[in-house]
Amino acid sequence: MDKVEEHTLIEKKEEEVGAKHRQSYREGKGLETYIVETLKYEDLEDKKQKQISFVLGKAFEITLTFTLLKIDDTHTKFIYEGQNKGVNFVGRAMLKLGSEKSNNKVVQEFMQKVEQEALKA
Repeated sequence: MDKVEEHTLIEKKEEEVGAKHRQSYREGKGLETYIVETLKYEDLEDKKQKQISFVLGKAFEITLTFTLLKIDDTHTKFIYEGQNKGVNFVGRAMLKLGSEKSNNKVVQEFMQKVEQEALKA
């Protein structure tokens, strides 16, 4: 992701459940650093899945799941799922006040970035 400036493995192995990464993300002039934990990791011939979770800004617990399903030798289905949960009053209030349109824009931008990267391969 283009706003991530650091993604460093700090615990276990990349392909293990429980692996932890230190990640830094820039939003405007601010830099947020947090720990990303791998909750699920599956690497099969026809299915790959990774689920991660992290707390952003001490306000949001974010859980993301990325799934790749092999359709045939030239086609793969990509499934992106995510959930944001407020971990304190500020986080819960911000989620209630946030617009669905804004959330959808973030998802669409991410999916466009994934498509661009996939076409490079």
